[in-house]
Amino acid sequence: MDEFSRDVRLIRLPRWGHVSANPGVVPWLVFDEEGRAVEPVRRYLIDFVARYNRPGSVRSYAFDLLRWWRWLRVVDVPWNQATPAEGRDFALWLGATVKVPNAARTVSSATAGTINPITKKPYLDDRYKPRTIRHSNAVIRSFYTFWIETGDGPLINPVPLARSERRRPHAHHNPLDPYRGEGRLRYNPKVPRRRPRQMSDERWNELFAALRSNRDRAIVALAISNGARASELLGMKGVDVDWGDQLVRVVRKGAQAEQWLPASAEAFIWVRLYQSEGTPLDPQAPLWWTLRRRDHGAGLIHQPMNYEALRAVFRRANALLETNWSMHDLRHTAALRMARDKRLSPRDVQTILGHAHLSTTADIYLVEDEEQVIARVQEYLADVKERAALPPPSPAIGYEASALDVLFGGELA
Repeated sequence: MDEFSRDVRLIRLPRWGHVSANPGVVPWLVFDEEGRAVEPVRRYLIDFVARYNRPGSVRSYAFDLLRWWRWLRVVDVPWNQATPAEGRDFALWLGATVKVPNAARTVSSATAGTINPITKKPYLDDRYKPRTIRHSNAVIRSFYTFWIETGDGPLINPVPLARSERRRPHAHHNPLDPYRGEGRLRYNPKVPRRRPRQMSDERWNELFAALRSNRDRAIVALAISNGARASELLGMKGVDVDWGDQLVRVVRKGAQAEQWLPASAEAFIWVRLYQSEGTPLDPQAPLWWTLRRRDHGAGLIHQPMNYEALRAVFRRANALLETNWSMHDLRHTAALRMARDKRLSPRDVQTILGHAHLSTTADIYLVEDEEQVIARVQEYLADVKERAALPPPSPAIGYEASALDVLFGGELA
C-alpha cells in the first residue's frame, strides 16, 4: 500500500499480545500471543530500568510499546523498518480513533465527554487525549533512540524532531535554568492549558461529609493540608508520622527523595481516630489498610491500601454528590490556598509541593484567580455604564470654549 493512501480512520488494532507483571529485574514486559516476551522491547526496558525509573513508569512504557507493536502488525511493517511515515500515521490514528474499552460503559455512558455542572471539570471520553499522544510519541522516540545508539537497530527514528534548521540547540540558554529538550517532536499535538481550580469551602465540606470512614477522612485531610500526591500518601508507613511536631514523611514521586511535610491538627486527629479502630500499628508496616479483610491465599487478612482502593473511595463520594472530584483536586486546592496567602513565599510553596523548579510552581499556581478577575471586570463594566450616564463635567470659569473643544475634541461641548 502506498504510504500516502493509508486511511487511518479505517484501522482497528487487534487484541494482539499483552502486558503482564514479570518476577525478574524488569517488573513489566510485553508478551506476544504465544506468551513470549517481545525481545526488542525487553532489551529496551532493561536499559530503562537500569536508569532507575519507577515500576509505574515501566508499566506505562510497556503499554505504549504494546500499542505501537499492534499498529505495526496492522500496517505490516517490521519494527526495525518503521519510518516517519508510520510515526505520522500512528499519531493521526491516535487523534482520530475511538478507544475500544475492555468493558462497555454503564453508569458513565451518560456523562462521558460532558462537563460536570458542579465541579466544572470534564468527564473522560473514549478518545486519546493530547497528553496521551505526546507521551506515546516520547516513548516510541526513546525506544528507537536506544536501538540506534546500540548499532543493532534501524538508522532512522520514526518520531523525528520538529527543530528548525535555522536555530542552534540551546543558542539562547540561560545558565541559571536547567537544560531542556532540544526540540519539540514533530507530530506532537498542542495541549490546551487549563488553570487549576480551587475547591470552595462549601464543596470541600460536602466531599468530606460524604466519606464513610475515618481512614478516608484522614487521607483527604492530609492531602488538603500539604498537597501531597495520592501515591506519596499511600506509600507512608507508621514510622512516617511525627506526632510531636505534626509532620508526615513522604517519598516524592519524581526524585524519590524523602521529605517531611507539615499537616493540620485536624488531619492528625483523624489519623488517630483511624488507628484506634484496630488497624495494624507496626511502625514499619504501611499506614493505610483496607477496611475489609480479603483472602489472597493466606486467609482473611487486611491488605495494604492501593490506588485503586482510593479511587473507589472517590467513586462512592462522587456518586452521592453527582461530582467528579479526584485526589489531584485536593492538591490543586492546597497549592492555591498556600500560593494566595501572603505569609508564604513562592519558594515555600515550591518546597511543600516538591517541584524541582520554581518556574513550575509559578506557571501553574501563581496566577490570578479567574473568579476574582471576572468580579473585578464586571465591577469595571458596571462603573463604565454609570459614568456614561452622567453628564460631562463643566469646565472651570475662565477657560475659552473654543480652546477646550480643540483640546478635548469637543467632548465638553
